[in-house]
Amino acid sequence: MWHFRLLFSLVLVFAAAGASAGDVLKVGSKRFTESYVLGEVIAQTARASGASVEHRQGLGNTAILFAALKSGAIDVYPDYTGTIALELLGLPGVPLLDELNRRLSAHGLAAGVFPGFSNAYALAMREPDAAERGIRRISDLRDFLDARLGLSPEFLNRRDGWPALSETYEIGGLAVRGLEHGLAYAALERGDIDVVDVYTTDPQIRRLGLRVLEDDQRFFQEYEAVLVYRLDLPLRHPAAWAAVERLQGTITAAAMLEMNAAVELERKDFLQVARDWLEKRPPAVDAGPRSLVGAVFAPDLPRLTLEHLQLVAASLLLSVLAGIPLGILAQRIPRAGRWILAGAGVLQTVPSLALLAFLIALLDRIGALPAVFALSLYALLPVIRGTEVALAGVGDRMRDAGLALGLNGRQLMWLVELPLAAPGMLAGIRTAAVINVGTATIAAFVGAGGYGERIVAGLAVNDHVVMLSGALPAAALAVLIEWGFRQGGRLLGPACGSR
Repeated sequence: MWHFRLLFSLVLVFAAAGASAGDVLKVGSKRFTESYVLGEVIAQTARASGASVEHRQGLGNTAILFAALKSGAIDVYPDYTGTIALELLGLPGVPLLDELNRRLSAHGLAAGVFPGFSNAYALAMREPDAAERGIRRISDLRDFLDARLGLSPEFLNRRDGWPALSETYEIGGLAVRGLEHGLAYAALERGDIDVVDVYTTDPQIRRLGLRVLEDDQRFFQEYEAVLVYRLDLPLRHPAAWAAVERLQGTITAAAMLEMNAAVELERKDFLQVARDWLEKRPPAVDAGPRSLVGAVFAPDLPRLTLEHLQLVAASLLLSVLAGIPLGILAQRIPRAGRWILAGAGVLQTVPSLALLAFLIALLDRIGALPAVFALSLYALLPVIRGTEVALAGVGDRMRDAGLALGLNGRQLMWLVELPLAAPGMLAGIRTAAVINVGTATIAAFVGAGGYGERIVAGLAVNDHVVMLSGALPAAALAVLIEWGFRQGGRLLGPACGSR
């Protein structure tokens, strides 16, 4: 029963963590530059009022942020009126704020505090290519049959994105591939693609000299920036909310473009850019390319390391608690073992983001809990296989010796088989731990933190330094854990052999 007690303790730890976080104002942001920056502006504004604030950066697309808001995983995040009306609520157009809030109130949410700028979608091409082909409008793409489009995954799937746009303009036959915005701009610059979706406040338009195609059928509606929040937020954090409300009308389109440019073109971090704007001073003079060493050992390294270790430890514990009994069963009953190993093998073939999406829907929450369960499922196979193989290697002679000493089945397992199989079982656990260190980086996509937070941020702006600042610590942690398990195995081996 010991493993059930440990499992129960783990659940209590998560419950306690959730309870202790109840007085924290949680700000969310999507996985693109402007949302990161606005999220930081909100977080720093609320924090200045004395509130305890957490910014859960780059949680994912609109649907994930909306689900997180409804479940209480976050309290507020920046969005756009067109996205809320067309994508989230499925309305035919963008209504007035009162009607928008009437619809949102059914979900326990509201929209308010307009920073002061609009940011709509558009399609863009490199100016020389567009001029050569005489393309000025989106409808002109009908004559560009070999056009290669690189569109963001969210735009590809949202109701007011590519599906409706391609139908409106009758361009559904063009070749389309999904690319994050940062990667799409790099591909456009290399000539790998011809057309991308852009935001109208995107500094890459100016840097790359892009031609924004005219929306001649007026498909894209007005997308005013607005905060979406839980209805109970003003009551739970009155001082913080009063401070956030003072952001109304303070950010012009030019200011937002300047902040986006500071992040994407000058490679400054979101936190500093937001702080510079809030202090009403121009961004600090660029000191040149950032050092990779400085990016790796940035002030958030201890927090990210702790979050990553917590994800790995909790998921590994669940894998061990479930995997060792299943491995014993697989060794004892070969027919059942075939099904157990096959099932664990199938789990590893499921794409990690698909498994996370399933668990988010099942648990109706984002954050550490679905990430831990997903990681524990991925780590099951090496634990089960290691236990099954190690027990099979004990041999009948040792079992017969134990029986000859008068041990019953339970005593034989605890006093003979498990001690002798321990090194092999530890090897399976070691493999699971190393797998989890790498796989845990995907947890950042659902707001669980860890080194993946930097990788996701780097992907958002195509910043290799930021991506490497998350990848390198994860690789180092994997090597360190591998070394630690090997040292433990050397100590465990002689101890087991002397029994």
